[in-house]
Amino acid sequence: MPPPTVPPPDAADATGPAPGIPSALAAERMPDRGTTSAPSRAFAALSAARHSVGVMQAIQSTFDDLGTPLAGVTFVVVDLETTGGTPAQCGITEIGAVKVRGGEVLGEFQTLVNPSEPIPAFISVLTGITDTMVRDAPRIDSALPAFLEFAAGSVLVAHNAGFDIGFLKAAAARTGAGWPGFPVLDTLQLARQLVVRDESPNHRLSSLAQVFGSPTTPDHRALHDARATVDVLHGLIERVGNLGVHTLEELSSYSSRVTPSQRRKRFLADPLPSAPGVYLFKDGSDRVLYVGTSRDIRTRVRSYFTASEQRSRMAEMVRLAHVVHPVVCQTSLEAQVRELRLIDEHKPRFNRRSKNARKLVWVKLTQERFPRLSIVKQVKDDAAHHIGPFRSRVTAQSAIDAVHEVVPLRQCTGRLTGHGTACALADMGRCGAPCTGAQSEDDYAVVVAECQAIFTGDARPGAELLRSRLEELASQERFEDAARVRDRFLQLVRGAARAQRLAPLVRSPEIVAARRSDVGGWELVSIRHGRLAGTAVSPRGADPMPFVRSLQATAEVVPAPTPERPSALTEETEILLRWLEAPGVRIVELDGSWTCPVGGAGSVRSELEPAVASAHDVIGFDHDVPSPAGRAGAAVGTPAGVGPGRHGGRPGTGRRGGGLRRTGEPRLG
Repeated sequence: MPPPTVPPPDAADATGPAPGIPSALAAERMPDRGTTSAPSRAFAALSAARHSVGVMQAIQSTFDDLGTPLAGVTFVVVDLETTGGTPAQCGITEIGAVKVRGGEVLGEFQTLVNPSEPIPAFISVLTGITDTMVRDAPRIDSALPAFLEFAAGSVLVAHNAGFDIGFLKAAAARTGAGWPGFPVLDTLQLARQLVVRDESPNHRLSSLAQVFGSPTTPDHRALHDARATVDVLHGLIERVGNLGVHTLEELSSYSSRVTPSQRRKRFLADPLPSAPGVYLFKDGSDRVLYVGTSRDIRTRVRSYFTASEQRSRMAEMVRLAHVVHPVVCQTSLEAQVRELRLIDEHKPRFNRRSKNARKLVWVKLTQERFPRLSIVKQVKDDAAHHIGPFRSRVTAQSAIDAVHEVVPLRQCTGRLTGHGTACALADMGRCGAPCTGAQSEDDYAVVVAECQAIFTGDARPGAELLRSRLEELASQERFEDAARVRDRFLQLVRGAARAQRLAPLVRSPEIVAARRSDVGGWELVSIRHGRLAGTAVSPRGADPMPFVRSLQATAEVVPAPTPERPSALTEETEILLRWLEAPGVRIVELDGSWTCPVGGAGSVRSELEPAVASAHDVIGFDHDVPSPAGRAGAAVGTPAGVGPGRHGGRPGTGRRGGGLRRTGEPRLG
């Protein structure tokens, strides 16, 4: 009996098993037809995306934890022709398979199979396989082991896999060959999630082969159909890669998690634009259920109706959704800000972040004769010093406790008469006892100045006090206490740094900034009193300055903020700060002063955070803090959060211009 053969591509039209490479098992060869560049590019993109995921999660996960990259998976795409009916009643007449990895074909397998029963006439008409063709073909007990060896160690792929794999399993059971338990992927199930009705009227292999531009036309011959399925598989993998599916484990479970509600609501994504912006899911009463943002609204919304959406609450949201409303934005920054404002306005039921953007607190140094620290919900215009905002009273209290560790401010809240009784803090040297008259206003003012420096100026003296406190605790082997003190101080400098970064931007009447667009030209942004007042995009090759002037003329008028009427949510101002501080952003014009103190809380925070993050460093900093003797001449004048070469070192007062250029660079068009 002749062995299974691997025919060359030009032998597909033969009426019987074409001559190929003889083998006792399943021979492999590189087919002459090769592969198109699209699958290779798709897998290269998946590999790159996979690498990015690994970098982002390097602290928490290894590559092994993240799954098997699709670019490294060997797939064997198989197709069968049979005598019809069920696996228990009918037999296999042909097996065709293609082995691929990383978008490249590694080998092909093809053999006719003698089913040991007559082939029905309608099957012969459909497939072109006749009784004469299979008379001398190997029976399944010879053909199946050859195929299993060809497919060993791979992932089996089939279109309507239940049919093909069902026949193979039944044959393995009848012949005693044993089924190796291959992982199985069904391109039909994947296509139902990823190919919408406006692309294809159905999900038949012939229709999908046209959608994905396969050069092979399915014709009910096993190898031809397997080749077409390879092209469909590559097209589907490229699509799920755009939805964040980069591993075999993610792909295998992709189609199994879609609920009936998700399938029924797919049409909601059809009219949406493929553009950056914000999308709002609404119910039948026009209530906003969820607000999101994306660089491609249509693609992102479509993902809610696929298995890539794994958040359980989103399934309920999709069930209630009646319509999706898009808001197209010129830039991703505008989309982020619009998303935040819409969440704040509508308080959507299914959004979690940013719903409590107004529930923030600050730590205030009061304006009493003997100031103290308190937690407040609003910053009043009373000239008092504040730090924050903090997202909870717990973190705000941690910051207060940190101040009390290094600065002997009073902690009592009652009215001081000078004739009170000292508390235990005075006995421990943690307070000068102004309540008893033991500490004068002038002496107490020195203590207050230390706190003010941490809040608004040079925080390094406070850091030096912290170091002394930590060394004291360490010498007493109170390491857990030292760690708690250090962590509290980190909350303090984070709150102070936040205030030092936010306040100058909120005070500035206008900042116009720009950065290069991904497609050429410039993204232009107008920020007024910490609020996004407008955005624009200048075309590639065009002079951007006329667009800057137009933006300034049409941007939102933002009055100076008051405690009762802030100009923007704190989170919005922080979004703008992060954008301004990103590489490549350039200041075009600055009206006002955008500065932060040299040696401020931000610099201390950058030294303290690595120590907190390290499980081995219980106390201290990664770097020495300069001694007080080296702090003379520290001045206000460094751009807030920006070093030289990022914005060209252009802080100051008054309106400044000069186009999109850095110091020493010619003007850019």
